[in-house]
Amino acid sequence: MNAAAPHIFLVAGEASGDRLGGRLLSGLKALAPDSRFSGIGGPAMEAQGLESLFLIEDLAVMGLVEVLPRLPRLLARLRQAERAILATRPDILVTIDSPDFTLRLARRVKAALPDLKVVHYVAPSVWAWRPERARHMAAFVDTVLCLLPFEPPLMEAAGMAARFVGHPVFADPWPGPEAGAAFRAERGIAPDTPLLAVLPGSRLGEIRRHMTVFGAALAPLAARFPGLEVVVPLAPGVADAVIARAGSWPLRPHFIDPRGRADAAAEALKRTALVAADAAIAASGTVSLELAAADTPMVIAYGLNPLTWHLLRARLRIDTVTLVNLVSESRAVPECLGPDCRPEPIADQATQLLENDAARAAQREAMALTRERLRIVEAFPGEAAARAVLDMTPG
Repeated sequence: MNAAAPHIFLVAGEASGDRLGGRLLSGLKALAPDSRFSGIGGPAMEAQGLESLFLIEDLAVMGLVEVLPRLPRLLARLRQAERAILATRPDILVTIDSPDFTLRLARRVKAALPDLKVVHYVAPSVWAWRPERARHMAAFVDTVLCLLPFEPPLMEAAGMAARFVGHPVFADPWPGPEAGAAFRAERGIAPDTPLLAVLPGSRLGEIRRHMTVFGAALAPLAARFPGLEVVVPLAPGVADAVIARAGSWPLRPHFIDPRGRADAAAEALKRTALVAADAAIAASGTVSLELAAADTPMVIAYGLNPLTWHLLRARLRIDTVTLVNLVSESRAVPECLGPDCRPEPIADQATQLLENDAARAAQREAMALTRERLRIVEAFPGEAAARAVLDMTPG
């Protein structure tokens, strides 16, 4: 490492990347306390002292068609970020997930500053679709930090260095059954009362697409399971939207609201709620790994604009999008995606999980294998990622 304190510019594009960035910054500060940081992030990165160039919410958008109305603002933010990097000339640029924005930024900056070291944190899902992205990345990315153990060989084959740094979901111990029992007792939910966790997503577009569908799926479930209770962990940026839309649901949920709580306390409460639940209906994404860590069987659902779904299906190279299925090399977790993201199939799959011991057992076997394969050996992910970044320091 360079004796001089490195200047590291970090860019996260959405909430999950912000959480990774927060852990990375924590690790960097511990290993290289004199380092200087600038960039774009959200609450987790700001809690580590980063002054974000602009609000991370300006970048949080999902889908091919959905991005079009936001394109002018996204392009303006892209130019703003590029100008900031060229003006400050950092030693290292760390782009975190959100590849459609961050990799475009990295390519433009690397063209102007060819000696700049570029680290991309979270390998794009080249194993799922658009495999050509890895080859394109190699022209402007030096190192890729991978969350999944099967990703480094794919990145290395394309011409980049790569390192498996572990998944943050498994970085800290998860609460056990006793904590789940205490959660139920505090909210007056009997031990034998069925409790369903509902996680509609963390982006406003996901909330708009999923809340009505997920709520409608609750009606047949409430009829089949008298006394059914529902718990909804809220994501900070969409909490008000979720609460408002849940007003039309047939059951009033127990909301887990992170606002006004320290990040660690909010995360602990969410994890305890997931452990307490008997099953979950969740939007596709990292939440499947959170539910695997909680050992809570799940139905994964995701609605998309029909045109986006058509374009995506044409390019998918895999038959499942759920990380638990992929990591465990199973298909234990049922999916209701695109046109199947409807109340009836979602309710049917949730019914199976609440009634069928074999279905729950199959999922728990897949979740145990996922936990084993994503177990961190070297260190907690923030520290492992920080070491990889600091190894890139010029000098």
